[in-house]
Amino acid sequence: MYLNTIKPAIGAKKTAKRVGRGIGSGLGKTCGRGHKGQHSRSGGFHKVGFEGGQMPLQRRLPKVGFASRTAKLTTEIRLHELESIKSDSISLETLKAARVIKQHFKYAKIIATGKINRALKINKGIACTAGARTAILNAGGSIEE
Repeated sequence: MYLNTIKPAIGAKKTAKRVGRGIGSGLGKTCGRGHKGQHSRSGGFHKVGFEGGQMPLQRRLPKVGFASRTAKLTTEIRLHELESIKSDSISLETLKAARVIKQHFKYAKIIATGKINRALKINKGIACTAGARTAILNAGGSIEE
């Protein structure tokens, strides 16, 4: 094999359209653009989605919002709900076992609603708001990070 014998595959290179070469070429005079109109002129183009001045479809339809994937899997736990759990160590599994949260939830967050009087150990994987954090620590509990 020599460099001077290498050629592209047949059909890989299309010959360019040679316009304006006379009536016999089939692309003379108007060069395949037809008569008059926007597309026959140089610079005659429109942006994608342009509908001739009519309000385009993407502007006629209302905006659709954002849906969080984790929002459906997250639940809130109130401080007074933690009082009903017999265990001193709180994890996602103990919350499900005590039927405080449903089985399909994968994330939980403790919010500062109600009061807590006993010391609880909050295991890793359960988030807390700032108010809930101070309430748990003031009751003598601890929170794993």
